[in-house]
Amino acid sequence: MKLFVPGRICLFGEHSDWAGGYRRINADIELGRALITGTNQGLYADVKPHPDKLIIKAVTEDGEPHGPYELPMDPKALLEEALKGEFFSYAAGVAYQIVTHYQVQGVEIDNYRTDLPVKKGLSSSAAVCVLIARAFNRLYNLKMTIRGEMEYAYMGEITTPSRCGRMDQGCAYGNRPIAMTYDGDRVDVQELKVGKDLYLVIVDLNASKDTMEILRKLNQSYPFADNKIQKSVQNYLGQINLEMTGKAIEALEAGDAKRVGKLMTQAQAEFDKNMQPACPGQLTAPVLHKILEYAPIQPLVFGGKGVGSQGDGTAQFIVKDEAAQKEVIRILKKDLGVSCLDLVIRAARSIRKAVIPAAGFGTRLFPASCAVKKELFPIVDKDGRAKPAIMMIIEDAVQSGIEEIGLIVQEADRPLFESFFCHPPLVSNLNKLSQKDRDYADYILELGSHISFIIQKEQEGFGHAVYCAKEWVGDEPFLLMLGDHLYRSNEDRSCVSQMLDAYEQAGQSVLGMIEVPEQSIERHGAVIGEWTVKNKLLSVTKLVEKPCPNYARENLRMDGLADGQYLAVFGQYVLTPALFDILEARIAENKRDGAEFGLTSALNALRQEEGLTGAIIHGNHFDLDDPVSYLKTLNTLSRADHH
Repeated sequence: MKLFVPGRICLFGEHSDWAGGYRRINADIELGRALITGTNQGLYADVKPHPDKLIIKAVTEDGEPHGPYELPMDPKALLEEALKGEFFSYAAGVAYQIVTHYQVQGVEIDNYRTDLPVKKGLSSSAAVCVLIARAFNRLYNLKMTIRGEMEYAYMGEITTPSRCGRMDQGCAYGNRPIAMTYDGDRVDVQELKVGKDLYLVIVDLNASKDTMEILRKLNQSYPFADNKIQKSVQNYLGQINLEMTGKAIEALEAGDAKRVGKLMTQAQAEFDKNMQPACPGQLTAPVLHKILEYAPIQPLVFGGKGVGSQGDGTAQFIVKDEAAQKEVIRILKKDLGVSCLDLVIRAARSIRKAVIPAAGFGTRLFPASCAVKKELFPIVDKDGRAKPAIMMIIEDAVQSGIEEIGLIVQEADRPLFESFFCHPPLVSNLNKLSQKDRDYADYILELGSHISFIIQKEQEGFGHAVYCAKEWVGDEPFLLMLGDHLYRSNEDRSCVSQMLDAYEQAGQSVLGMIEVPEQSIERHGAVIGEWTVKNKLLSVTKLVEKPCPNYARENLRMDGLADGQYLAVFGQYVLTPALFDILEARIAENKRDGAEFGLTSALNALRQEEGLTGAIIHGNHFDLDDPVSYLKTLNTLSRADHH
């Protein structure tokens, strides 16, 4: 099993986690509240069960190997290692907590890639703890929620000499921004829905700070304030922070980047005024303020502030758009020699998962399909790179806000897909690549971090392939795409984004539609219904699989379409989990469409149970299913992209 755990960045409310914890002693202290989100960087790992040991291999950000470390899954041995406070201690601490609460065996974890900077306020140690908790949870089906994984990660970390606050393990929630409220020992988590994509730049200041000294000095203000400086600290981490984070939640959910930036700048000013006097040696932070006030980037940013415990560690900016993000990074690297990370907080989507079947044999592409899976056939994309087709499909989904991809494959084919998406090229080959191509290899691995592999043991048709994703999808709607079709939008929004928007508008299962001429209709599923939004959304009344032209003329004419034009299925769907119950019943009763379990009959049943909306998609799809279609796809995309 492959896992990815990101770091986390505190957008607002640093230090309020431990400050709110003091309410268990002094009830007059205000609640703490922090807004955090996951980073694009993190820990990548292969995990598998082990009969009786905890085994860890790791690679740091600079490529330095650690381990393998191993310990017996014995509480005494694990606790002894955790108390040492060394590299392996975090893993041992979490394993200790798991083994004292659950009946489990061991785990073997190969953290084969790390691109998360350490000691920069991005919670690298917490990411390790979440990784261990998640590995046990997934491998042994412990049925923990994300919140449960977060709690065990926290208990594991404080088993070590680390005395982190409750905020750090929020990285368990991935790239979803959350608000965490701290009331003594109780923590409440609220997932936030961001209105529009927000672009940030995270800057490593290449300086130093003493986090332990900052925490020691600030904690002197608690649980009771004895002087003006201590009262200011409590006021900032209490009432001022609650007001600031409340406004920031509103701005984030509205997608108002300008207002978020203004609030960041205000938060930094209030921090300097109220917190700096408590630890001036560390919090005066001249390097941080130089970056925040650097004139050449001011036209590109809406605001910025420090990160984590503050001081000269890390800075964050919210910038105007993607182009500004790239330019700010370029300027800061060139002028000041600092390293930067880009971060995008994506607009909220109720659809988080996509299912892509890729388990077919590729009969019509024989004999090439014996050598290369049809989903891995090469396509030259508009960026000039030769890519396997499935990569373009996954890129489309991830760039449109999909968080998790369920790739349905045959067991024997799984290593082919894993070798591309989950493992870097051999070092001997990597050394032959330019730096630009090495960076691109990292990008492919990042794409791969979104992928889970779902095995279809027998190839029993499209509907059967989709049914194999039932447990992985769970009780939530999902995007369904075809693994041997490419999708190209005719407008700024991708085809996937158009589908997701249609689902939000319709509030029920949606299938994408395009207009096709009569001579093409027998190669497609056809759709008829009643327009709910003229020439845009359709209440579907009937689906017909590959009708002949005569049947189409008699039964499938639609108002608003020119003569000889019909509505055809586009090959993208957003479907509710009720579809799985329908497929399960059909499979149990052996109700096949011909020789296989198809999808069209199940969609018709879903339409009868819940309703089904058709959405016109402004784009094209390209079939790779036979030699003529594949050649046509290559030629069409080549003319469109490179002429």
